Order: sequence, then structure tokens, then C-alpha cells
Amino acid sequence: MHLLAEALVAALILIGAFFLFVGALGLARLPDMMRRLHGPTKATTLGIGALLIASMVYFAAVRGTFSIHELLITLFLFLTAPVSAHMLAKAHILRSGGRRDLPPTGTRTGWATLDDCKSDGT
Repeated sequence: MHLLAEALVAALILIGAFFLFVGALGLARLPDMMRRLHGPTKATTLGIGALLIASMVYFAAVRGTFSIHELLITLFLFLTAPVSAHMLAKAHILRSGGRRDLPPTGTRTGWATLDDCKSDGT
């Protein structure tokens, strides 16, 4: 394997390990559920993405072929992690009673998650 490919794989593994550590630390240390969502959905998604890209580069350098599996897993994680975090946040807001000092929206309509749908807009 070429020195450049080895350096790239090593850098991606270190970056991925750093983001995974930060995400796990955030999950363990942040005080409430809404703040704990950022650890696994932001940092660990980047960490896993970096590790999977390192795997792609490694196997491309060793075997000489491109593997699509790691790319598909990375894309799936980048698409599903924000959606699942959004759904967890909405469920938490609704379960906790909803109104927790939210700022005004500046329009006639309120927060979509918290307000009932009304046909007249009031």
C-alpha cells in the first residue's frame, strides 16, 4: 500500500475515533435528553462516516477495487440520524407538555409541533 494511502487511512481513523469519543462523552455527560441528542446524532455520525471512508480507501488501495457497501452505509447514516433525532426531539417536546419558554415565531402561526392545526390560521 502506498504511503499516501496509509497516511490518509490513519488520519481518517484518528478523526473518526475522535468524533466517536466526543459523541460518547456528550451522551454520557450532558444534563438532559434534548442536549444528549447531539452526541450520537452529530459527532458519532461523523465518526462512523470517517471510519467507513477509511475502510473504503484501505480496501481500494489493497485490493484495487472500489467497494460501494461502505459508501451506502455512510449515506444511510447521514440521512437517517438527523431524521431520528428530529422525531425523538418532537416526541420529547410533546411528552413534556410542550410549552417550555419557546420564543415567538414572528408570524400568526405558532410552532408546528406544539399547536393544533386550525383552518382559519388563528
